[in-house]
Amino acid sequence: MKVLLTSVGTRGDIEPFLTIANMLHQKGHNVLCCFPEQFKKMTIDMEIPFISLGKEYLELLDTKEGKSVMGGKVNFFEKLKAYYHLYRKSSHVNRLIAKRQKDIIADFRPDRVVFHIKSIYPLIWGVENPKKVVLVSPIPYLVHYTKTQGHIGFNKDHGVFLNKLTYRLSNFALLKNVLSVTKQMDSCIQVSYGLLKKTMLSIKMVFTISPTLFPKPQYWSDHIQILGHHSITTSKIWKPDRSLEQFLQRHEKILFVTFGSMTNDSPREKTKAILDIVQEYNIPTIVNTSSGGLITINEYNPELIYYVSNIPYEYIFPKIYAVIHHGGSGTTHLALKHGCPSLIISHIIDQHMWAKLVHRMGTGPKSITISKMNSKKLESKILSLFQNNVYKIMAEEIGSSMKEEDFKEDLIQFLTITKKD
Repeated sequence: MKVLLTSVGTRGDIEPFLTIANMLHQKGHNVLCCFPEQFKKMTIDMEIPFISLGKEYLELLDTKEGKSVMGGKVNFFEKLKAYYHLYRKSSHVNRLIAKRQKDIIADFRPDRVVFHIKSIYPLIWGVENPKKVVLVSPIPYLVHYTKTQGHIGFNKDHGVFLNKLTYRLSNFALLKNVLSVTKQMDSCIQVSYGLLKKTMLSIKMVFTISPTLFPKPQYWSDHIQILGHHSITTSKIWKPDRSLEQFLQRHEKILFVTFGSMTNDSPREKTKAILDIVQEYNIPTIVNTSSGGLITINEYNPELIYYVSNIPYEYIFPKIYAVIHHGGSGTTHLALKHGCPSLIISHIIDQHMWAKLVHRMGTGPKSITISKMNSKKLESKILSLFQNNVYKIMAEEIGSSMKEEDFKEDLIQFLTITKKD
């Protein structure tokens, strides 16, 4: 089978698709990945064919407006203004990406298109090819109504009636955006709102989420499935520095800090807020500087603080005690899977949801947003994370349950077997 996988966004939006691509490739399917240019090396390194969607989408997030939305220290109205300007700029980028996806699909002629909700054109193509498209999401509360929680953009339980309304409003905005793109694309099929909505709600959809964290609602039909979190295994080809191995050997109880691919407009201030506390209380800490949301500050005790810039989570999480992180879907899953309690410093929409889930499940203290983060507000939370044994016990219990999940074959079958009428 010829399978095209396409997604846009940050690493958390791409990894589930790259993982699925690798699974399908190992089963002998003809796979092609269609991601932003920034993920070309990651894809090629896994020996998966790649076609670029360009650099523009992620470059938007590196603008002043993008950083304000992702974690800027701004008030509500400034953030709203940033969202507006980002939306205006993203309209042009969305048209470029949709045009590229259209051309790639026409050239590749896939039997199946596996796509992220941010990828606009596959939904349009799916109107005429509903059995050939599968929507994949690494986050819940998206598209299909859930009684106990509003749409991910509304981030809380508003009650059954209002929850349903949040999904309708969000789906309306999404589909109107898709329609606006179709009207500005040459030789693109023109579809009605009603037909587009019917397609989106009736095509196959799979959530790459652990059912331990989010069980499938009984009122969902069979064309919607929750088939576990699947991560890329890179630790077999990645080798740690000797100095890192020595740091791990010296300390028995270690804190790991990462903001993943998240950025902010004051990384030194954010890094210092954490390191001031861990140094004061003599907590051995590894800091992942990754995409620049956290940075290296050399004035701290090197015997206590160790910096890394690129490290596989599946390598480090089994070796540490607890994690402070941004609350991305992948990071949240892997931390819990390896029994690590978490303190989430949430940046954007879905991360606030994961933060609430971690606290509600008893696997970490109540979170704080990146815009409100400072040493004063962090101190008690970091000490609680490191000293409250209940968090560790609950995380290990949930991790044991997650490790028993095995949905690989179910996922492959769901993606490749054609849905019956």
